[in-house]
Amino acid sequence: MIDVRFFSNTYQGEWLVEPPILQDLLRDLEQELLRLGYTKGTMTFYRSRWRKLREFATKNGHVHYSEQLGIDFVRESYGIMSDDFARTLNQAQTQELRVIRMVGDFQLHRAVLRRYWKHRELLTDPYYVEIRQQFADYCVAAKDYSKSTVHHYVTQSAHFMDYLVAQGIHDFSGLHLETINAYIRTLAGFSYKTVEQNIASLRAFFRFLLGAGIIHTDLAAKMPMVKARKQTAIPSVWTLDELTKLLGAIDRGSPKGKRDYAIILMACRLGLRCTDIKNLRLSDFHWTEKTLSFVQSKTRQPLELPLVPEVGWAVIDYLKYGRPTVNSDRVFVRHLAPFLPFTEGNHLDQLIDAYMKQAHIPHLKKRRGMHSLRHTMASVLLEKETPLPLISDILGHLDTNSTAVYLKVNMDRLAQCPLDFEEAIHCE
Repeated sequence: MIDVRFFSNTYQGEWLVEPPILQDLLRDLEQELLRLGYTKGTMTFYRSRWRKLREFATKNGHVHYSEQLGIDFVRESYGIMSDDFARTLNQAQTQELRVIRMVGDFQLHRAVLRRYWKHRELLTDPYYVEIRQQFADYCVAAKDYSKSTVHHYVTQSAHFMDYLVAQGIHDFSGLHLETINAYIRTLAGFSYKTVEQNIASLRAFFRFLLGAGIIHTDLAAKMPMVKARKQTAIPSVWTLDELTKLLGAIDRGSPKGKRDYAIILMACRLGLRCTDIKNLRLSDFHWTEKTLSFVQSKTRQPLELPLVPEVGWAVIDYLKYGRPTVNSDRVFVRHLAPFLPFTEGNHLDQLIDAYMKQAHIPHLKKRRGMHSLRHTMASVLLEKETPLPLISDILGHLDTNSTAVYLKVNMDRLAQCPLDFEEAIHCE
């Protein structure tokens, strides 16, 4: 699906100085792609499209690139109209639009934005590679951040450092606030949450640089604030009918089906985060006491929940008749060789997508992944007039501010979800 704002960043009205000639712009873009290590085949593709773009511009009397030139080019050359940008396009059409968007983004930001390419090694400059490693060590040893936080901070700071290389800045002595603001502008079009994560990562990164004596200005204190209130969106929840269809689509007779059934039940019946489900160990289940206890990956706080019968029997069924014989104490593992635990980056949304298709549940604009099942439990508990502090305890929130977002969910909508969470509520 192409964002309706596909061309929104390619041109921003009048330039303070004359924009570069199209031929010079494409030459510089080619050099940047070569620096980034794009393959020979990919470069051949881009060069062929740039040649067509230059020919189109010459034929129509254009010397510089503009958003309108890009729109006219894809319309005449590939039959893609402006109205098509908001519709689902095939892979070939999407690729043609990406070529044009890359030209516009490079003209505006002098960088190839990461949303359009994959790269084996993001950083190759030895100076920045060393800084990245120092920052990673700092996040683990000095700050004791969770694995997820370390991953976000290190990855997003690496994107920033690679942007500096694209601007010809090869150490932090030439770093100024204007450059940081220019980088943040490359995030235009991303969701609020993504922008917030990037700014939080950069703040942590600049604090590290200041503490290590690499920079001498407190850039973290000068970072812009995101003008949006956290968690303003209404959480996505499932109806009872949808959940019944979703669970009913799972083949509980197959090993994989037994695993997926137990995973999805743990999300919608216990409200566990996806990461915590993946990290569950055999020793976390206390069968005699009928409890599940573990340390949460996000908050690093211990959490104990009642092991309701439906969930307990689903886990037992998987352990006895579905789980491969593996040398791991993780409860849930992949069912394709090698039979390893799920990776950190696997959010298990593919499980939900597959069973939604089988159950003929339509995909709405709102996300309907694993986290939405956690939303559903919280919302149903709230509809049952469960106090917010108790819901916070069940979900493992550090305070009720995180839980209060569920107050926004329409109560009439929740009335369609009369799930039975009595066992969870009785954990007082």
